[in-house]
Amino acid sequence: MMNFLAQENSSYDIAFVQEEKRRRGRPQKAPEELREATNVSLSPLLKTSAKVAAKRRGVSFSELVESCLVRELGGSYRVRPSYYEFFAGGGMARVGLGSDWVCRLANDFSAKKEEAYVANHGRADFVRGCISKLETDQLKGRADLAWASFPCQDLSLAGNRGGLYAERSGAFWPFWELMKKLAEERRAPRSIVMENVPGLLTSRQGLDFADICHELALEGYTIGAIVLDACHFVPQSRKRVFLMAFAPGEGIPGHLVEQEADDFWHPLAMRKSVVRFSALARRHWVWVSPRRPTSRPKQLSDIIESDPVGVRWHTEEETKKLLAMMTPVNRRKINAAKQSRSLIVGALYKRTRPDEQGRKVQRAEVRFDLAGCLRTPGGGSSRQTLVIAQGGRVRTRLISPREAARLMGLPDSYVLPEAYNEAYHLAGDGVVVPAVRFVRDSLLEPVLRSDSHEVARAS
Repeated sequence: MMNFLAQENSSYDIAFVQEEKRRRGRPQKAPEELREATNVSLSPLLKTSAKVAAKRRGVSFSELVESCLVRELGGSYRVRPSYYEFFAGGGMARVGLGSDWVCRLANDFSAKKEEAYVANHGRADFVRGCISKLETDQLKGRADLAWASFPCQDLSLAGNRGGLYAERSGAFWPFWELMKKLAEERRAPRSIVMENVPGLLTSRQGLDFADICHELALEGYTIGAIVLDACHFVPQSRKRVFLMAFAPGEGIPGHLVEQEADDFWHPLAMRKSVVRFSALARRHWVWVSPRRPTSRPKQLSDIIESDPVGVRWHTEEETKKLLAMMTPVNRRKINAAKQSRSLIVGALYKRTRPDEQGRKVQRAEVRFDLAGCLRTPGGGSSRQTLVIAQGGRVRTRLISPREAARLMGLPDSYVLPEAYNEAYHLAGDGVVVPAVRFVRDSLLEPVLRSDSHEVARAS
């Protein structure tokens, strides 16, 4: 039985409800009945424990039972963890976290993103506007997680590299001011996840990453990060940094921490940046090393639509023009695919490469294992083209909006904008859903529900 007094700020396992009913020999009640009976069915000691937990979460006892809420999992009742979703876009982090997590607030400044979010998740939790205009009274209670996929344009290698202090990626700073205000109100989120491009690690020679970690350390957070490639879950090459921070008092289970960097999770750029950390940030840093992904990703052929919507097939002349832009190496890939009797699907993208005389020319390159990283239409890279080869024939067309969504791990039930550019932008600007799910299962939930004494904390 979970002890709420011992499990500080716990948002998990209201197993004491079921245990109390079992002790009294009463039949289990459905969640709806449980809401009505909670105030009278708990013993005084357990009711006191639950009220202490509610106070630490910044909600009333009734809110703990009615809004965070009760879901039957594995035969026991558990309270679902809660989160704020900043820079929410179309709510892909929400899809990844799943329905067992409760959204307390979602925020984005874009009206188009709001339309997509509301179409898929409803309007109740969404607040549109600049994050610098948000006030803490709009954020209910104390969340278990603040998720922030803040803008990457000034950090990306495809962008202007203005860094963390430029206009767009500088949106980190009002987000962080909001987190500090919550801390002043004793409502700092138990955990924070910031997701961004690998350029975060090299921006200003690693100093931008170091600055963020120093800010987190000033508030007492234990800090760790991994670089996770979406290719472990979907047929897309898409590496992203997931920077995680856990509030004072939260212990990271020992099996999730290594004494030294792991090349799989911590690339050279991250290790170089850590060397530039302040002494305070170094004391709060840990090398988080979860289990490596084992799921087998789909193939490109698994995500294509047989009757694509929103795109047309290229004419033979358009396809020939694309193939003519290829080097001999890439043409050999095409010829090999044509010989196959089965359906072969590849991703073609354009790159500027030097020719034999050193002049920069546009080339078409193809790969048949993974799609390249989806980007927003204005992100410095052209939209991806699919190459479909079968029975000696090669056809080409743009990737469809639904196929782009599938590359992000979104279910087909996810509602996309009707306009091609808007749908493609929404996908390219999002976070891969199975990657969020991996972070949830491998790091967030083990830390937030940990009551083990074998934990790692910042020194």
